[in-house]
Amino acid sequence: MPAIVMPAIAQEETTGRPVPRFVSLKSAEVNVRAGPGERYPVKWVFVKSGLPVEVIAEWDVWRKIRDWEGQEGWVHSALLSSKRRVIVTGETRTLYRRAEETSPPVVQLEPGIVADIEDCGGEWCRVEVRNYRGWLRRQDIWGVYPDEIVR
Repeated sequence: MPAIVMPAIAQEETTGRPVPRFVSLKSAEVNVRAGPGERYPVKWVFVKSGLPVEVIAEWDVWRKIRDWEGQEGWVHSALLSSKRRVIVTGETRTLYRRAEETSPPVVQLEPGIVADIEDCGGEWCRVEVRNYRGWLRRQDIWGVYPDEIVR
C-alpha cells in the first residue's frame, strides 16, 4: 500500500481572511478528517450545527480547525459558516442584563451552551441564547480572542 503524503500546510490565508479565525459549523453532520482531502480517514463527526470552531490553517477548500476542547482536524470549507458563535465554558454562568455583575441576572447557562455573539469589547460580550439576551464575561466563553472586538 502506498504511503499518503500530506501536502505542506499553508500558514498564510488562502481566502483573504485571517488565520487563525473563529467560524461555526454550518451542517448538523460534519466529518473531521486527519488531513485535507476525502482520502484521509475521518477522525470524528460533529453532530450539531452552530458549534464554534477555530480555523488554524487552510489548504485549497479544506480548513484545519480546532474545537473548544483543543482537538484538531480538517473539514471542507462548505461545511463552515462565518456566523460567530461562542460556547460557555467552566461552570454554570450567569447571563446579566448589563455588562456588570451587579446587574440583574437574565438566566443561568450551563457549560457547553452555544450562544450567538452580538457584541464584544473589553471584558464583556453581549450574546443571545434561545431568545435570552445579555452579557457574559469574555473569560467564561470560548470563540472570541482575548483582545478582539466583535460588532
